[in-house]
Amino acid sequence: MTSNAIQELGTLLYEVRDRVAVITLNRPDRMNTLGGTMKADLARAFFELAREDDVVRAVLVTGAGDRAFCAGADIKERANDVVRGTEYFVRQKATHELFRRMEEFEKPVVAAINGVALGGGLEIALCCDLRLAASTARFGLPEIKLGVIPAAGGTQRLPRLIGEARAKELILTADLIDADTAHRYGIVSRVLPPDELMPAALELAQRIAAHPPLAVRFAKSAIHRGMQTDLDSGLEYERYAAAMIVDSDDRIEGMRAFVEKREPRFTGR
Repeated sequence: MTSNAIQELGTLLYEVRDRVAVITLNRPDRMNTLGGTMKADLARAFFELAREDDVVRAVLVTGAGDRAFCAGADIKERANDVVRGTEYFVRQKATHELFRRMEEFEKPVVAAINGVALGGGLEIALCCDLRLAASTARFGLPEIKLGVIPAAGGTQRLPRLIGEARAKELILTADLIDADTAHRYGIVSRVLPPDELMPAALELAQRIAAHPPLAVRFAKSAIHRGMQTDLDSGLEYERYAAAMIVDSDDRIEGMRAFVEKREPRFTGR
């Protein structure tokens, strides 16, 4: 397995393993909370490093240690933060834009949820395309207990993923659920023993990374568009996406390799 040196990006670790950029939220002493420079570090990891590296064809996000994927906002940092509503409205737009850009990132993103994913941590996970969890992981949007609401997309993405009734129950009760319940709800696609999580998540990301990059990118985009519009508009976008890659080098190579019974060599062109 080829691997680049691990880079420290403030609150993150960044490494490329066999075409997969591994981003590790690295504040284990603070449960990998969204504090310090983490939002800016995430923007750099995704949009300056992973996006600009042609070797990278998928991204894997996880947390340092075995206690937390990300426990949400750093309450100790924010406890004395007094902000006017109008200022917060403007400031929060930057978070919405960052998370939306992560959600729409051209390359597929897998989350390996190794511990608690709470509040903003779960909201990060919801921006990923696929989510695997350790059997010890727990999930929740407990913001209401603090007198606020999930405001990094949780009130919008969770109902779209698991349905309005279940999302309302989780948000309004502020209850936490275990990994098996998250799997039953459809928040995660697999639950694994903790020591098997990263190998399984990396293998999944690498399998996707082995496919033609343009086809993966446009398939992801078509699914996202279709989930946010009516069927006819979704079908029109699907037709557009298919047309964009029907004459690509990768399509020609994929067909040729199939006929010649050999492994294809995809270039993303």
